[in-house]
Amino acid sequence: MLHAPGDIEVKPSREQAVFPFALPAPSGSYRLKRIAECALGGLLVVLCLPLMAVTAMVVWASLGLPLLFTQTRAGAGMRAVTVTKFRTMTNARGPDGTLLPDDMRQTAATSLLRRLRCDELPQLLAVLAGDMSIVGPRPLPLATVASFGDLGRLRSLVTPGMTGWAQVNGNTLLSDEEKIALDLWYVAHASLWLDGRILLLTLKTIVLGERVDEMHLKVAKDFLRVIRAGRSHG
Repeated sequence: MLHAPGDIEVKPSREQAVFPFALPAPSGSYRLKRIAECALGGLLVVLCLPLMAVTAMVVWASLGLPLLFTQTRAGAGMRAVTVTKFRTMTNARGPDGTLLPDDMRQTAATSLLRRLRCDELPQLLAVLAGDMSIVGPRPLPLATVASFGDLGRLRSLVTPGMTGWAQVNGNTLLSDEEKIALDLWYVAHASLWLDGRILLLTLKTIVLGERVDEMHLKVAKDFLRVIRAGRSHG
């Protein structure tokens, strides 16, 4: 597993006792991943500048200003980080004051931006800053992660990413429980090889659309059951 030196202090805890794999001390694996991500992130920022400009124009034409919006999300070790995205939805609300469903707050153009994940491009800057990784569990609101209890803290052992194991194995077609299972499986098996595989699967998902990989999902669900069994006996 890849950990940032200084970001997460790994010491004996109930989470470590019930997690069915060891939590290694920070090593060269993290530094190698950071070097690779900074190099790839910097290259992608330069290459994607024209695409970001087009995305900004589409957002401006479809929704007007502002072009961007920010959210506070849970980073590694439950540290609050700021996540920036291109705006793809309005704040339209129903008569009762609640936000309308997502598909009613998008235009055809901004819906396409979301499918192509162009709205995520500003997060490359967060990758360069070290607040996010290119690959990792998606950053969720702090309250949401906290509501998962021990599982949320385990999920936060790695830096959140722009794309992850759950995103290439169904994403919006999955339940929250299934996403948690896939995220925790990734945390346990994180490696540069797996990250490369996820990047390739991300491109496949963008081109062909989302689909659930039943085999990967079953493995992750079985893994989650092992974790919960350990917690119940911990």
